[in-house]
Amino acid sequence: MADDTFTQLVDAHYAALYRFALSLARREADACDLVQQTFYVWATKGHALREQAKAKTWLFTTLYREFLRGRRRDQRVQSIEDLPLGEQDVAAESVDQLRRMDAQQVVTALQEVDETFRAPLTLFYLEDFSYLEIAGLLDVPVGTVMSRLSRGKAQLRAALAKAANGSAENEKDGVVPFPNLKKKEGGR
Repeated sequence: MADDTFTQLVDAHYAALYRFALSLARREADACDLVQQTFYVWATKGHALREQAKAKTWLFTTLYREFLRGRRRDQRVQSIEDLPLGEQDVAAESVDQLRRMDAQQVVTALQEVDETFRAPLTLFYLEDFSYLEIAGLLDVPVGTVMSRLSRGKAQLRAALAKAANGSAENEKDGVVPFPNLKKKEGGR
């Protein structure tokens, strides 16, 4: 593969792959390693791809598989039945509160979602993949993708509600307390 073609591929997909890797790995260094490994695999095996239009899907699939390979080395992978159901009955925050949330709060809350559900959420909402594409990337049936998205959204709602309640308590009064200055001045 020509160097220019590889450079264009990296430029076009690096940011999206990094976001996906960060959502999976939760650490910047691990995310960088995953993306680097993905492009290494492309450099060695990417020439075998018949349809260059499918390069993005190939890259995301490879990244996810590299992530799973690393996880298997580190620990036993849990099955979906072993994972907690999450707080599915938690109602979504009011529209006004959701509008006040910034992207960092959502990303932080997303990190609290179980890994099994975080990957489909990231691919569907942040990377705009369809159910069918996600099923292909994660090598699971489409019904499983839909189930994981539903359960993942419930966990994300619960995490966002928890974060909103914590910030609402801090903003109740709107007044920042100052230390008692009279005690420091000698009791006047």
